[in-house]
Amino acid sequence: MIKRLSKEDIRNSSGVLNPVGHVVLAFKDDAVAAQAVAALRAAGSADEDILAYRAEEATPRLRERVRTASEAAGFGYEITLMRRYLAFAEQGAGWLIVYAPNDAAAERITEVAKRFDALCAVRYHRLANEDLI
Repeated sequence: MIKRLSKEDIRNSSGVLNPVGHVVLAFKDDAVAAQAVAALRAAGSADEDILAYRAEEATPRLRERVRTASEAAGFGYEITLMRRYLAFAEQGAGWLIVYAPNDAAAERITEVAKRFDALCAVRYHRLANEDLI
């Protein structure tokens, strides 16, 4: 079974962000991200399934992750994603990391992402990442 992550788990992870069993979403700003949180709850996500990050909270963390990524990561899709995330963060994006242990959950999350014009929605699997929009 895939473990639901907490903010503490994310904070303590080293290297490139890889939240297996979750979807990372970026929205235009924190206000839109908050609206998406309400929609996710209405669609059946529990409070503990949704980790929300304000732009001001995410940007320094993303800068640090990109700065400290290993040389090998510089050629992979993971660092490409991190650079994309950093660009969104520097533009003021609001962020969600949502627990998606199965396809049905990922579909509900994708519907909300589309409804609120997410800048990106990436589902993390064990061996690959999947762009949902």
